[in-house]
Amino acid sequence: MSSRLLIEHLGGEPVGVDAGPGFAWMFSARAPEKESANEDAAVVFAPDPGRAALAVADGVGGHRAGSTASKLAVSSLAERLAEEKPAEETLRTAILDSFERANRAVRDLGVGAATTLAVAEVGAGLLRPYHVGDSEIWVVGQRGKLKLQTLSHSPVGYAVESGLLSEDEALAHEDRHLVSNFVGSEEMRIDIGSTLRLAPRDTVLIGSDGLFDNLTQEEIIATIRSGPLDRAAELLADECQKRMRAATGISKPDDLTFILFRLSR
Repeated sequence: MSSRLLIEHLGGEPVGVDAGPGFAWMFSARAPEKESANEDAAVVFAPDPGRAALAVADGVGGHRAGSTASKLAVSSLAERLAEEKPAEETLRTAILDSFERANRAVRDLGVGAATTLAVAEVGAGLLRPYHVGDSEIWVVGQRGKLKLQTLSHSPVGYAVESGLLSEDEALAHEDRHLVSNFVGSEEMRIDIGSTLRLAPRDTVLIGSDGLFDNLTQEEIIATIRSGPLDRAAELLADECQKRMRAATGISKPDDLTFILFRLSR
């Protein structure tokens, strides 16, 4: 069993961690010039060499105790997975239970706190996505094909999915910051995707909107699709933070958190 959490991380270099059937690089940093807490959090949890769960949570802006909410989300996942009994239940059951546990814990704060939560389950060469909110899960092939992109639970995300907005138009939309489904809500709904078989060189990306609001789809894919994964993580973090500091064009300073993963066995 191995586990690594990034909670209220100030920044620095990407962190490498053994992730069951593969290897992951994690990065989390608060927005440039920000002095309050990083409201993002992340966890990589591998209960055994054959399985892993990768998760990113983003405390919803405009709600109180965002950093506490995201911490509760990833901690609930790690704690619930640590309780899992392989002979009696699947990883899927533990992940779904952790969403419910996190939702209760955030609501019990009683201050209107909220967070997103995106979890990728990996095992037996397959990936299954689970998410609430606008943190996204992608799978990118070595040649740059976007094999999976989860639907952002937001007005802008739904507009892109329906064809009313392009990806580029969505980046500049005034309602980009709105989220319509989150952990901490009585009406929380968990979006569970179908399983996807991973090719040996596919790259899995889980990220908060600090990433997707500052780099285009093409830029992200070009950075992560091939080459050493640690280098891809460094470039992604550097370019995104550079874009935030530029304050021109595509630039939305925000906390930034992501996980990159590839199979290694």
